[in-house]
Amino acid sequence: MDKTIEQDVEEITNDIKNTASKLDGKTLLLPGGTGFIGGYILDAIAYLNENYFKKPCNLICLDNLIVGDKHRISHLLEKNYFKFIRHDISNPFSYDGDINFIIHAASIASPTFYRQYPIETIDANVLGTRNLLQLGVEKKIESFLYLSSSEVYGDPLPGNFPTPETYWGNTSFTGPRACYDEAKRIAETYCAFFFSKYNAPIKIARPFNLYGPGLRIDDKRAVPDFMNNALRNEPIIMYSDGKDTRSFCYISDAVMALFKILLSDFNGEAFNVGNNLEEISLTKLGETIKELSGNKIEIIYKKSEDKNYLKDNPRRRVPSLTKIKKLLNYEPKIDLKTGLKKSIEWYKYNYNL
Repeated sequence: MDKTIEQDVEEITNDIKNTASKLDGKTLLLPGGTGFIGGYILDAIAYLNENYFKKPCNLICLDNLIVGDKHRISHLLEKNYFKFIRHDISNPFSYDGDINFIIHAASIASPTFYRQYPIETIDANVLGTRNLLQLGVEKKIESFLYLSSSEVYGDPLPGNFPTPETYWGNTSFTGPRACYDEAKRIAETYCAFFFSKYNAPIKIARPFNLYGPGLRIDDKRAVPDFMNNALRNEPIIMYSDGKDTRSFCYISDAVMALFKILLSDFNGEAFNVGNNLEEISLTKLGETIKELSGNKIEIIYKKSEDKNYLKDNPRRRVPSLTKIKKLLNYEPKIDLKTGLKKSIEWYKYNYNL
């Protein structure tokens, strides 16, 4: 495992090791395990298996590898508690053994890529969620966590910042982002009705702008995109006026929160996951990454050749964390500069920059 990721995983497991005992000797199914968030979840449980659990938690990773990278889990492939199955969750999945926990992390999350694969994005979230919820009911699972997104809120109207879980959202259902936003929304609807009909132990997480090691440098979201330019000593290209603001959350803080939600008793609930301490403009983000890279480069503003690049793009994104802090004692630990430094170290090492 990469050194930076290993340090993050130790931080995560140190925080959750007591409640994580619920996973001891159980089986967890994780669609999307080769992705950014899924890879961290698998690494955290693997670390618990090696250092804390009496019996290992058996891990079943599903992925169709459209955007996932099997190399991300290469260090787990020889573990006797780990199984990788190439599978598209828009098709039903069957398994003869017990399944005790399901974390649905399978989705294309980068706007650049989900616009290339809009149907697949819809299917993974809608059909995939339906299939996994049905499997969860059949297996009488202990907990089901659906990884939704802050994108369910769309472009919040004034007066809805920080944005609470009770906000209904302001989204386009036919625009270029709709394949992701609306698919996440209908998946949450599925979760709500499976909970009400079957009393299934379902929880929903809505992550806000996660970043960190493991996020592909060609992902095209702001942090890896700016770092890709800066670390190559090239101008940072900003395809907007740079005034939009975001609240970025480092991956280890987010994964810590996801485990807290999964292992809680708050069934039928949705929780924002993020860091609301630093709302920052994209221009300021670019300037910070430029400074941390140590390279004397320009920030250039230009119009994207993709006509849909900014269409329906939220102007602000900042979560209310009142609910998760109160109910689950969640507190983000990694400030933006620290997280960006850790990310730069990881990109330099893994991409020879």
